[in-house]
Amino acid sequence: MLNIPSIPLEEYKERVKKVQATMKKDGYDIILAYGNEAEPQFVRYFSAYWPSFETAGVLIAQEGDPLLLIGPESYTYASDRSKIAEIRRLKAFRESSEPEYPGHKLDTFNTVITELLGDKPVKRLGVAGLPLMTIGVYEALAESLKVYGDIKIEKADYVVNDIRMKKTENELKCMRAAAEITKKTFDYVLENIKVGMTEQQVVGLALGKMHELGAERESYPLWVLTGKGSNQAISRPRNKVIEKGDMTFLQIGARVDGYASSIGRPVVFGKATKEQKELIEVGYKAQADVIAMLKAGVPACEVAKFHVKNVTEMGYGDWLLYGPCHGNGTMEGEAPWIETNSDYLLEENMSFCVDIFLGSKEKEIGLRMEDVVVVTKDGCENLTNYPRELFEIDC
Repeated sequence: MLNIPSIPLEEYKERVKKVQATMKKDGYDIILAYGNEAEPQFVRYFSAYWPSFETAGVLIAQEGDPLLLIGPESYTYASDRSKIAEIRRLKAFRESSEPEYPGHKLDTFNTVITELLGDKPVKRLGVAGLPLMTIGVYEALAESLKVYGDIKIEKADYVVNDIRMKKTENELKCMRAAAEITKKTFDYVLENIKVGMTEQQVVGLALGKMHELGAERESYPLWVLTGKGSNQAISRPRNKVIEKGDMTFLQIGARVDGYASSIGRPVVFGKATKEQKELIEVGYKAQADVIAMLKAGVPACEVAKFHVKNVTEMGYGDWLLYGPCHGNGTMEGEAPWIETNSDYLLEENMSFCVDIFLGSKEKEIGLRMEDVVVVTKDGCENLTNYPRELFEIDC
């Protein structure tokens, strides 16, 4: 067993208490934290449980312990991992092929809500993770609420986001460990990548190494984009062979106990052209300039406005797609984003991916510079802090 940090049970319990305090203040009788296999963050934040095939939820009332709600097939898996003792199986959380499970006695939203509230009525219910919810789960929840009258299912992501956007020391330990694994994995890929490999083979190098080093999984479906098509801001690796002269951007991130990391850097196979060098230099400068602005008390919108102005003045304004930073933690991309219309101040222990994507629709090339940082009183701690240099691979 590798010496990998993890979130202690006490911290999971404290998260529930913090949410319950917000529920009392804002008048929520029930909060359902909902998640799926691709985006488990709201469920995993309270339970450590990461659903597979099925979806899941954590049901929280203003008082008492929560319930972990899972699909019919995952009880042995969930009971092995869950930090929540009481687990209930619901048909609503079944996999998308919709088996019926005849002969199995399953709970419903009505039975689990009654278990937490007793005879108390539901006047206000919120869902953290509502944009992720399938129509089947939504309809089952809506039907269960009819016994209480005309109850609206409210989006309540903020109830959880307001807590998790500022990281605890235990969370930072996991994030630092994920960052260290990501850096070592990136080193390994740079040492072994070569012309003739496919993008998919390079991703295979990264996945194997990060697991060897102790990662539980990748932070997101990793990608390697080379040559034409590297202007895809979100993508997956192709069965495309790397050729001499290609500029390739590598996007690698390891996950430790639910906490994500990420590094993005461009690599040139052979000697970089003047055009490639200029683009890389612009990306590095844009990222360094954003990082220099990050500290507690700074308006988030000012960082984004500066970034747009900075990149535009360097001649690449039409290569921009989104703001320079997004939250990082239980997901590589979580709330909040730093955008020109952001209306909040940066606070200590907020964590971000400084994610500078530049892509040209006309030239079909692009790159991403990405590192994970944590805001401090006087600046920020760069957890990944990978070198900003011209990576040229001998061919």
